[in-house]
Parts: sequence; structure tokens; C-alpha cells
Amino acid sequence: MNKNTVLAWATWIMILVGLGMIALGAFKYDEVAGYGFASVGVGFFAIAWVFNALKGRV
Repeated sequence: MNKNTVLAWATWIMILVGLGMIALGAFKYDEVAGYGFASVGVGFFAIAWVFNALKGRV
């Protein structure tokens, strides 16, 4: 695997984890913790976006 393949896998894994965190925040936790889970999920999306932007440049 080259660097671009590793970044592609990392992007997909981060997207899946982000979706899982947002789903936990939306469906499992009704208190303030739900907002925390959802915001961490959005942070995972931001990091996945950076990984996707780095493909082909590293």
C-alpha cells in the first residue's frame, strides 16, 4: 500500500466513526452528552476532509 491508499482507508474509517458518533449522540443519549458525541462526530468529519485533501499531495 502506498501513502494515498493509506489516506483513503483512513478517510473512510474516519467517516464511519464520525457517523457512529453522530448516531450515538442523536439516538442513544438525550442529555448534554448527546451534544458532545455529535460534535466529536463532526470533528471526525473535519479530520476526514483533511485526509482526503492530502491525497496526492503527500
